[in-house]
Amino acid sequence: MQQDKLDKTAAAQSGGCDLHTHTVASDGKQPPAENVRLAHEKGLDAVAITDHDTVSGVAEAVAAGRQYGIAVVPGVEISTRSGGKEIHVLGYYIDTEQELFLSRLAAQRDTRTQRNEAILTKLRELGIGITLEQIVANLGRELKPDESVGRPHIADELVRLGAADNMRDAFDKYLAEGAAAYVSPPRIAPETACEWIREAGGVPVLAHPGIYGDDELVRSIIAAAQPGGIEAYHSDHSPEDAARYAAMAEEFGLLITGGSDYHGVRQGVVFHGDIGSVRVPADVLRQLREAAGGQREK
Repeated sequence: MQQDKLDKTAAAQSGGCDLHTHTVASDGKQPPAENVRLAHEKGLDAVAITDHDTVSGVAEAVAAGRQYGIAVVPGVEISTRSGGKEIHVLGYYIDTEQELFLSRLAAQRDTRTQRNEAILTKLRELGIGITLEQIVANLGRELKPDESVGRPHIADELVRLGAADNMRDAFDKYLAEGAAAYVSPPRIAPETACEWIREAGGVPVLAHPGIYGDDELVRSIIAAAQPGGIEAYHSDHSPEDAARYAAMAEEFGLLITGGSDYHGVRQGVVFHGDIGSVRVPADVLRQLREAAGGQREK
């Protein structure tokens, strides 16, 4: 069974693929080329670049992949909303130059900017004065037009100002769902994100379902959005979670994927997991490529 193969490979120390990493193009800490270098150092066969609502880091990563002899999967992670929760949808092997898709991602980033301003307003009401300009200034570089600030950037600033002890404390106190400064703007539905990804020639995959804490919602999203896969293996999933979602994938006929959700090191802690700490067999890439090829032929 596919699940048995994944169970064995997820614990492997070499080979395999990490299909979920972030870079400075969204809320990661490192340039795309550095993610690729680390993936090569970890002995991975492939790594995916899946920044939030942007594909601006993919080209640099692909070039680095040629240098290090490692496959780079062009990807994206799109923020959506369903059942009162923020739901993330990964897209693999999308056409990163399709103008329609790029314009749709730009609209997503506009929503993210509006959310950030609303979070900062709430923080100021709580007596914590932070501006977006301040956050960008402390990045140490200018944001490109197709990059955006994420909640981890705001968390960094909260820690720097002493309003939180570390990244987890910043999310627990202020930024996580239900916390004091949490804001959830109107977002597209998961089925819309899946359609966008398919129209861009890619394969949509439901990201880290265990984070949502509601398997009935996960099932309803799968039924409505019909993704091509589910991310059963993730840094925030327990072994029981992984087994449950791998079984769910088998039930619905979905591909089983996985990745670390690497964002780099913040305050000395890797967020969420280190590159290569969660990996799936190289055969998953073949399955994703075949599924993407099927989308392009439609």
